[in-house]
Amino acid sequence: MESLPPAKSRQACQVQNQQMPWSRMLLGSLILFSCLVASVSSDEDYYKLLKVSREATTREIRQAFKRLALIMHPDKNPHDETAHDKFLKVTRAYEVLKDDDLRKKYDKYGEKGLQDEQQGGGRYESWNYYRNEFGIYDDDLEIVTLDRGDFDAAVNSGELWFVNFYFPRCHHCHELAPTWREFAKEMDGVIRIGAVNCGDNNRLCRSKGINSYPSLYIYKAGINPEKYFGDRAKESLTKFGMQFVKSRVTELWQGNVFTEIEAAFSSGVGWLITFCADSGDCLESQTRQKLAGMLEGLVNVGWMDCSTQAELCDSFEVTTSTTAFFPPGSSLKNKGSVLFLQSLDTREIYGEVMQHLPDLEALTKETFQSKLAHHRWLVSFSFGQKTMASHEYKKLKALLKAAHIQVGKVDCLTDSELCVSFYIQKPCIAVFKGLGIHDFEIHHGKDVLYNIIAFAKESVSAHVTTLRPENFPSDGKEPWLVDFFAPWCPPCRALLPELRKASIQLFGQMKFGTLDCTVHERLCSMYNIHAYPTTVIFNKSSIHEYEGHHSADGILEFIQDLVDPTVVTMDPDSFAELVKRRKHSETWMVDFYAPWCGPCQALLPEWRRMARAVNGMIKVGTVDCQKHHSFCQGESVRAYPEIRLYPQNANRRDVYQSYNGWHRDAHSLKVWAMGTLPRASVDLTPDDFMNKVIGGKDHWVVDFYAPWCGPCQHFAPEFEVLARMVKGSVRAGKVDCQAHYQTCQSAGITAYPSVRFYPHLGTKKRDQGGEHVNSRDANNIADVLRQRLQQLSPWLQGKADNFKDEL
Repeated sequence: MESLPPAKSRQACQVQNQQMPWSRMLLGSLILFSCLVASVSSDEDYYKLLKVSREATTREIRQAFKRLALIMHPDKNPHDETAHDKFLKVTRAYEVLKDDDLRKKYDKYGEKGLQDEQQGGGRYESWNYYRNEFGIYDDDLEIVTLDRGDFDAAVNSGELWFVNFYFPRCHHCHELAPTWREFAKEMDGVIRIGAVNCGDNNRLCRSKGINSYPSLYIYKAGINPEKYFGDRAKESLTKFGMQFVKSRVTELWQGNVFTEIEAAFSSGVGWLITFCADSGDCLESQTRQKLAGMLEGLVNVGWMDCSTQAELCDSFEVTTSTTAFFPPGSSLKNKGSVLFLQSLDTREIYGEVMQHLPDLEALTKETFQSKLAHHRWLVSFSFGQKTMASHEYKKLKALLKAAHIQVGKVDCLTDSELCVSFYIQKPCIAVFKGLGIHDFEIHHGKDVLYNIIAFAKESVSAHVTTLRPENFPSDGKEPWLVDFFAPWCPPCRALLPELRKASIQLFGQMKFGTLDCTVHERLCSMYNIHAYPTTVIFNKSSIHEYEGHHSADGILEFIQDLVDPTVVTMDPDSFAELVKRRKHSETWMVDFYAPWCGPCQALLPEWRRMARAVNGMIKVGTVDCQKHHSFCQGESVRAYPEIRLYPQNANRRDVYQSYNGWHRDAHSLKVWAMGTLPRASVDLTPDDFMNKVIGGKDHWVVDFYAPWCGPCQHFAPEFEVLARMVKGSVRAGKVDCQAHYQTCQSAGITAYPSVRFYPHLGTKKRDQGGEHVNSRDANNIADVLRQRLQQLSPWLQGKADNFKDEL
């Protein structure tokens, strides 16, 4: 157990401060409390420290921090005694705001909501690190810096991606950087070039199997990621990337030209044709291939050799090398409808072609309802402006065709009444799900093609509705999860895709909606929403505010707790009955808290997660000390949250242990609690291992570990949970590989911790290596063991019958 930090450095809410300066009543039936940044007068404003707005993106935050680091770093200010402390504050601000979960806590509770998070130990990097190694690609417009929040949306959008996973301290990563920048410029518009900083996104990189840097991978929806193993020259990277560009360039001649062009025109697809003659400049083969990739699904790309097809070129009135664009629906005989392009630059040709492609289908008040009644649509709402982005939107029709999503546009200047009915006040994208005009969702992500495509595909499959006063769930007839948010808030935007995932898993059980508080201020004020995101579950007369991680799993866990609670809410009477008069075999953990206390609010989701982890072994409860103030005083509760464990087999039932650890996360609490229970596993010596496991008659699951191994220490309480779960059918043992190296070597152990299953197969001896179990989760391992025993059951029964016959 960790020692107790000095009282003044360990933040807690003291009892004497319980007269909270504010409170709020939600629908008159549940008091919800939200500690805002502004209410913590002693806090530094992290946004002001970094000189960024509250809607700043992760990339903007990283860029701002780098600018400050190069100016404020103590290495650059050796004569300023305050430089170290000043830079520590800026570093802490950056560490919090770059992380979506920490940023949400900070936005809602201020620094007090972060007290259980690691403070970084007062460490930072050298000035040279920030100058040369920090955020390698942050200033490169052609390279998309991806993080945990948008990686999956990008690579599953349907576009082709080439992603560089790098680490800031990696020498080879820095050597590659200039080439990767040039390569990105070369491939701009053909292949999306991305970069992931594995220093900032360690969890993401681990989940993608990245174990060396730089690691370069091709991604496209529908194909497995493919790693690049070649040399790192730009030409080699281009050759590798272009082999995944499947768009073909067609050679046109007298025998196919008219059928190819007419077939394309009938499908609404145009043609870009390069005529190669003896004079003038003809587009090179690689340029034609790039254009085919950039215009895939919109325009076919072809070329014609005028030295062999002279009559054909003459019919097009081509006398010198040139490139012409034939828009869909144009006439081959009408030269006026053909656009002859003078440029040889890939980007310039692409821009001109996109500009001359037909616009999105215009929807009006008169056609809107009939068009959207039974079909899925992505609609671009604009206010008369024409930008390059509006030309890029023309790609959406082709990219969403396979998802059966039609694409249209509404001009809110000419159809203002239609836009007002949907509360649309600025340009945006919305997806209508084919269930009428009132079931739609507005896009609040990045205004880039890959993000819009991913949103559209997710939205039509999910069950999240954009709420308005007309459809807000106020009648209480059905359970609803409502996310009150602001579009400028990055944690809000990070939560939206997770809501979509959760809505799919809970379809038919709960409805999901989002309410934009920048548009519907009055409605949000009615529910006293002042911090974003605030997620509330309306379950008939009961209303619960969600406090947890920004993930679908976190939402599902919270809802599961509402349906089947693992935490008991106690009053003085139930505390006396359940805790003071508990059975000798019962252990209780109780959180004494006050709703106005920031650290208490931050503890709530971890407390629920811990309760699920120890369910069946330790009972868990909470006491609201604002509601039961006198009772908590009588129990000598002096600060909030106060975590106590009431052990089993205690001579006196009022005996308890207080938790004094620094960290109040679910794992730390579980480790502490499990450490108070009698062990369910046993330590195995070499003789025990050979006689009981290898030569015994019981099934065994064994944890091979080393005392110095961090992951082993993390897994130890989980193994104890497993031992209790399988008690009676499988015995659990542990082998210390530092003390018993030879035993572990004979078992083939090469990494710690290693979990092996040794089923008793009716023979005298078993294989010392056992059966490897590739998991460190108690529930998963228990499932594996049960399935294995079920598979062995008929065989073991047969062995037993044969033994009886022999007798």
